[in-house]
Amino acid sequence: MLPFSITTLLLSLGSSNVGGCEHNHEPQNLNTEFALALYQRWAERNHGTNLAISPVSVSLSLGLLQFGAQGRTLAQLQHALGYSTQDQDVQDFLHTVYREVTNSSQSPVVAQLACALFVQAGTHLLPPFVQHAALWANNTVHQANFSEPNRTAAQIKEWFATSTGDGETSYLSLETLDSPLNQIAVVSVMSFKSTWQRKFTFTDTQTLSFTTTEGLILKVPTMYLSAEVNYGEFLLDSLERVSVVELPYLGEAVSMFVVLPSDRRTPIAEIERYLSARNFPLWSNSLRRTKMDLFLPRFRIENHLDLKMVLPTLGITDMFDPAMANFKGISEQEHLYISEATHRARIEVTEDGTKASGTTAMVLLKRSRAPVFKADRPFNFLLRQGRTGSILFIGRLTNPIE
Repeated sequence: MLPFSITTLLLSLGSSNVGGCEHNHEPQNLNTEFALALYQRWAERNHGTNLAISPVSVSLSLGLLQFGAQGRTLAQLQHALGYSTQDQDVQDFLHTVYREVTNSSQSPVVAQLACALFVQAGTHLLPPFVQHAALWANNTVHQANFSEPNRTAAQIKEWFATSTGDGETSYLSLETLDSPLNQIAVVSVMSFKSTWQRKFTFTDTQTLSFTTTEGLILKVPTMYLSAEVNYGEFLLDSLERVSVVELPYLGEAVSMFVVLPSDRRTPIAEIERYLSARNFPLWSNSLRRTKMDLFLPRFRIENHLDLKMVLPTLGITDMFDPAMANFKGISEQEHLYISEATHRARIEVTEDGTKASGTTAMVLLKRSRAPVFKADRPFNFLLRQGRTGSILFIGRLTNPIE
């Protein structure tokens, strides 16, 4: 598993002189509510496509902005995230989340969650904001010169590569980086790499059918594993059924949950309606150890999300409006607003975290009479921390060869 994401917010100068989530306040649900609400809004705008997002990367940036937002801008951020970063209990919980993500003692899990501010030379940040930012998930502050966009882009990409250990810095692009009004870029990154607790074997992988949302039947490399896993099947209010399986990574600090319509006639959109902060924890906590034959396609997804198109559906609007944004807690420089907000995510699932070089055809169903979990149609996936319940990545696969 080789996923990473990067979230970028550009704060620019405006010229004006005008000065959704259903919340459950249990600490373990703080990130879950926002993660699933953000994903559902994005899924509604992108029917039938492969999707991947790292909610924890987005919330990291938005949480940092709370320390500098005031008035309605602050209220909107607090309402959408479902918490206030000014609350000490919230800070303690989120610091636990971020610390556990980057805990190197969980080797061979390699994870990194980091945030950086790239500030235009000459822009004075207020001391209280700098103090909060310094403690916020490995946050660092870098001086930049946005009048030299190529140099600034290279500076941000170098930080990105250092933070993730990934050399694909071309994956990051900032369309409006050359604007003379840019003052601050808020960049957060989430990367994760690990091997399965029980590896899929290369020689068991074979080409099997996968039926897309449109009914197209594809032949795709499909991994196989016979193992005891946490599994459950649940009846939805719509009387449809959903199957959920948990596949842990080494150390079991993080698991992938695969959510599959039990009936192949049930569209994935019907299941996504029920991916909520109320239902998903109930499903994950009700799974039972079951000996199963598991079939899961290899897949790789890359996405680019324009947060300016999605966050307003969660009630975050003022920070994008030069006349309404209020970030007076960040800098004495007035009229700061968010001119660009982007999120990019990539995830790759293979037998053990590396690309396979070949497959061997086998008749797998003769191995046992165990129940079968066969992801041969669109499904959702979630990477979740076990102890905190935080969702690191979430998405859906509708076409393994896109």
